[in-house]
Amino acid sequence: MKFGNWGLIKKNRSGVSLSLSLKKLIFEVVLVAIAAFIISMTIITERERRDYGVRDSDNVLKTLSSNISSDIEKYTSLSRLIMIESRVIDFLRAEVSAVSMGMINDARYGIMDILNSTEGVDSVMVIREDLIIVATNRFTYNYNTDLMNSEDWRREIYEGNGRAVVSLNSYGIAEKADGRPMVSIGRAINDIDTQKRTGLLMMNISTSVFENMLTRLGYNNICIMGTDGTFLAGNREYENYFGDEFLSEKIRHRNIRLGGKDVLLSGCRVNDLPIVILRVSPYGTAGIPFRMLYILLFLLVVFTLMAVFVAIFIRQNITDPIFELSGAMERNKRSGELKKIDVEVPYSELNMLEGDYNSMIDHVNELFDELVEKEKTLQKAEMRVLQEQIKPHFLYNSIETIGFMALDAGADKVHDALETLGSFYRNFLSKGDREIPLSREICIVKDYLSLQKLRYGDILEDEYDINEDTLNFVVPKLILQPMVENCIYHGIRLKGEKGTIKISAHLEDGELHLIVRDTGVGMDAELIEKIVTSRSNTYEQNSSSFGLWGTIERIRYYAGREDVVRISSEIGEFTEVEFIIPDMMHPGA
Repeated sequence: MKFGNWGLIKKNRSGVSLSLSLKKLIFEVVLVAIAAFIISMTIITERERRDYGVRDSDNVLKTLSSNISSDIEKYTSLSRLIMIESRVIDFLRAEVSAVSMGMINDARYGIMDILNSTEGVDSVMVIREDLIIVATNRFTYNYNTDLMNSEDWRREIYEGNGRAVVSLNSYGIAEKADGRPMVSIGRAINDIDTQKRTGLLMMNISTSVFENMLTRLGYNNICIMGTDGTFLAGNREYENYFGDEFLSEKIRHRNIRLGGKDVLLSGCRVNDLPIVILRVSPYGTAGIPFRMLYILLFLLVVFTLMAVFVAIFIRQNITDPIFELSGAMERNKRSGELKKIDVEVPYSELNMLEGDYNSMIDHVNELFDELVEKEKTLQKAEMRVLQEQIKPHFLYNSIETIGFMALDAGADKVHDALETLGSFYRNFLSKGDREIPLSREICIVKDYLSLQKLRYGDILEDEYDINEDTLNFVVPKLILQPMVENCIYHGIRLKGEKGTIKISAHLEDGELHLIVRDTGVGMDAELIEKIVTSRSNTYEQNSSSFGLWGTIERIRYYAGREDVVRISSEIGEFTEVEFIIPDMMHPGA
């Protein structure tokens, strides 16, 4: 790296301050911690509030389900007492002809004696197999005789085999005149002696039983529904939230909006009864783990204080010493001298940074010395190349004059040869440029080979395989002509037979691959190794090797790397030299 670029690098980086970056980072970390605390607090609070609401609803629904089941079981036991009441049994066993109004009244009185000590039973119907009915009604009922005569509604009761079957609204065979719903308990009645079915019993329970239960328990946020969607008791505002999801005995929960607030809707079926309980409960502060929140808040405060302490520590022990190092480096730069710095820093890591900078200064000084030596070597190589060429400007003008004289004398071939020679020197001079397009370099070689063919005749042939996309690639001037000259004098001519020089160029991975191949005498591996690996100018005294070595050194200098050449050869067959010029030589690179 050149020292002149150091100021540019510092300028490009000076827009970002390490101290400000660390402060910004710590501030962002604290903000993230606060945001995480708020989010965590919100999540924990909402989760605990919901969990508390779910637990509370579970307890209420389980308690209420148990109470309803107990009440239904109480009325089921009451129905058993009615089934074994003697006057009811006599009514069921009597022949049709023996059934009188007196027997019916006796059976009714027997039922009433049992019901007198119990509230909540609206009516009891005992129906014989021949559809003669004994009924005790506390309210006015309307009967559906057509439905009563059908078998459909009785089939479910008969399948219970004497077990109580709970349903709603007496399967539709009887309904209150005021339209209020009721819960019905139906049982098939079998004779206790013959076990023959003698009829069935239908007990209708008033929904006031459930209303009284809710009032007694203080539940004003409960709605009791039938599985068919019939409202039975409780808060009627909640009946619209009834759905099939609550037909399971497992308690279900979901959030709903009620009065602009989020509330918890819970519901389940009461065991195997056709009754569903819905409960709506608001989310309150109950269940919020305030102790946990206080602990989290305390940890946040501790974390914030630690972050502030870390920021102060970093500023005093890292950024300030770095600023001191940077100031020393800046003063070193302004002095214009590459010398080491000596700054007192508190930690070994910063001492390492200071040591690395001083090592870099030593290395840069070494690079300067090496660069100066390379420049001298390059200039000597270029001077040697130029010294070996005939290039005075007056010679080009003289050649042009002689060419016109030859043309006037009718010596066309001489004129053409002089034109070729003039073209060669025109491209050769190239206005003093060190780099030229590959197309002009090819023209120099073609002119040079045309002149050599005049000398050697048919012993020399040339071939070209140049890709179009390489013609504008900029290369160091006169890298091909010395190679071609080396092919002629130290390859083909020494072989003593006709030879071919082939020049190829193509792009690969953005790099120019320039190949010169001749069918001359070749060279052994030892000579190839010396040419490729030697970095001294010992070949200057050997004119047969200087052209190749000097060209390699020039390309290495311009490319800024060592691996720019590959040489392959076979004694008596060929020699192939391949130059790899990176894309940095291209004008658009």
